[in-house]
Amino acid sequence: MKDSIRKPTHAGVIAAADSIAAILPPTPLLPVEINGTGCWVKAENLQPIGAFKIRGGWWRLSCLTDDERKGGVVAVSSGNHAQGVAWAAKRLGIAATIVMPRDAPQVKLANTSALGADIVLYERPGEDRDEVAARLIAENGGTLVHAFGDPWVIEGQGSAGIEATAQLGHAPSRFIVCCGGGGLAAGLALGCPDSAIHVVEPEGWDMVGQAMAAGEIVHAAPDAPRTVCDALQPNATKAINLKVLQGRAEPGVSVSDAEVRTAQRWAFANLRMVIEPGGAAALAAALAGKVPVDADTVIMLTGGNADPARFAETIAGGDASVDTVTLPTRSGNMTGA
Repeated sequence: MKDSIRKPTHAGVIAAADSIAAILPPTPLLPVEINGTGCWVKAENLQPIGAFKIRGGWWRLSCLTDDERKGGVVAVSSGNHAQGVAWAAKRLGIAATIVMPRDAPQVKLANTSALGADIVLYERPGEDRDEVAARLIAENGGTLVHAFGDPWVIEGQGSAGIEATAQLGHAPSRFIVCCGGGGLAAGLALGCPDSAIHVVEPEGWDMVGQAMAAGEIVHAAPDAPRTVCDALQPNATKAINLKVLQGRAEPGVSVSDAEVRTAQRWAFANLRMVIEPGGAAALAAALAGKVPVDADTVIMLTGGNADPARFAETIAGGDASVDTVTLPTRSGNMTGA
């Protein structure tokens, strides 16, 4: 995918926040205590689709031209962006096709299908999801709605920062952010220029952190480890995200599967909340003392679409292995996940 000529802006984040406020109530900003220090969590897991991705999906699709709406949209996602795009497409009457990995959690596949989107499966690892999407667009037309490398998507995700600032009454000192490709982190950086941005990624999948350190795009290793954080496994960030974050965000940190599971258990015990692994990465970093917290820190809880069986294992203290699901061997439109 070539980066769009259009660049995301602070003004775009403000406009996205206004648009989203007109259709969705704000998610709670809840006080918590992390290792003896009071701070806040932003509960994006309580969005209608269970994740912050509804923000970018809505803003991107609502900004399509009439001709683009008629042509439909194509998105790439492991599940949460898929649901955000599908939700917005259903509300706006736009046809949506979502490219999803065959090993995505069943709950995310089922929810995306239930919202009316067509699903095209790809193998992870083995296939490039951007190439699959590009092929679909070449064959059938449509507008690409990338999960993180799209300027409107970035602006939409940043609306969470505008919301948190209004709830707190002033700009947060920092955001601690679960990070896959960097869409949310970049949006928060643009929307809240006075707040520090700490990106948190799974061990072995810290492509944004490595890219910021290197000053160039870094791709995941062929033998990158498996991780419970299915939502945080893009092969690389995009130039549009790196341009926003480099020199703006703090050095990236990574968390282990064990730390993520600890964070899930902590959220369940202390907040009575279900948080999926990828949605708990930022909390994991805070609990592990890998990033600083103070009274004005906002920790992003980005998703709650946990596989029920895996979540039960995690809460019980068992081995919550990587979510997998048995699906048909043929890739193609999937309407009954």
